[in-house]
Amino acid sequence: MKENSGDITRILIAAALRNFAFGLLSVGIGVALAQAGLALVWIGAVFTVALLAAGILSGSSGRIAHRFGRRRTLLILASAMAAGCLLLSTGSLVLVLVAALFATFSPSGKDVGPMLPLEVASLAEVLPSARRTHVYSRYNMLAALLSALGALAAAYLPAGRVAAMVAGGIGLVLLVPYAGLSPSVEPQHAQATKSPAGLQRSRKRVFQLTALFGVDALAGGFVVQGIAAVWLHARFGAPLLWIGPLFFLTNLGSALSLLAAPWLARKIGLLSTMVFTHLPSNVLLLLVAFAPNFPIAAALLIARGLLSQLDVPTRQAYTMALVDPAERTAAAGVTASVRGTAQAVSPLLTGIAMGMAAYGLPFALAGGMKALYDLALYFVFRRVPLAEPERS
Repeated sequence: MKENSGDITRILIAAALRNFAFGLLSVGIGVALAQAGLALVWIGAVFTVALLAAGILSGSSGRIAHRFGRRRTLLILASAMAAGCLLLSTGSLVLVLVAALFATFSPSGKDVGPMLPLEVASLAEVLPSARRTHVYSRYNMLAALLSALGALAAAYLPAGRVAAMVAGGIGLVLLVPYAGLSPSVEPQHAQATKSPAGLQRSRKRVFQLTALFGVDALAGGFVVQGIAAVWLHARFGAPLLWIGPLFFLTNLGSALSLLAAPWLARKIGLLSTMVFTHLPSNVLLLLVAFAPNFPIAAALLIARGLLSQLDVPTRQAYTMALVDPAERTAAAGVTASVRGTAQAVSPLLTGIAMGMAAYGLPFALAGGMKALYDLALYFVFRRVPLAEPERS
């Protein structure tokens, strides 16, 4: 397969811009709502609605793209993001909840919406398998770096509503790279299928993988970046001028660490890279629950950031290698959907826990559950054959 550099560049630019917007929103919106007097449980509810909607749309993205094409679907989703973010800027709780239903924004600071699986599947179409982990690492590195810059920028904006307006403008800008995508990003091996999920031979394995991803996402939802920002503000009295730079550093560390993912995957394999970098990061996350002050909590979060995202490009490459080419969009959509939907439950529970002063509980639950996920993933999939030879 010949690599299509034009489409790759357009997708990388779109992902970078979108994640800058999500970084802005993850820090700015939660703190702005808290400062406006909204109860923590309602902030958690807004985040839950946003993540749940993103998960449902991700699960439907394969069917929508099959009917309208990936390029056209991405254009529709970018338009919805722009409109929804502008509604977020109104500050009305009702309109914020409505916007959360279709804006596809991420309160976690990381992309969990339907554009992600469409881009991952599109990249698989225009890349030879030997290049996937490398390009997915660049894709996720840019996303993490721009999310970090967005979190930093949020600290210097006059209000969270301004962050939402900027994010809405970015949604409109996304129309440019998406409109320039070539027909090469469309499924080249499309086949009719009777499976409601669009999966055939790989259905059982994808559902097993998805169930485990759901546990990981449920755990991660307890400490999404927006909730962590509110927690640091409530627990230690940390202002935005501290929180913004902290999340800039954590996301910067995550972004730079992604450069090591292809090298590790070549040395120890995709699955081992996913598991044995993720496990120690979750121990660090658990320890945040017991941090006595802001500097120690910040140090643990930064250290965790250096390890927590190395599994992302390898997970994407592993999923694409696990399934037949005709199943890529469906597999990416199903896994992203369950991750987003599972993560959606946690912020509401976290808001309740914080309201009851159980401040450390979300971090302890997240770290413990994620560690169990790592171990289960390794023992379930260590002998499962891939549809394509493992290359990185």
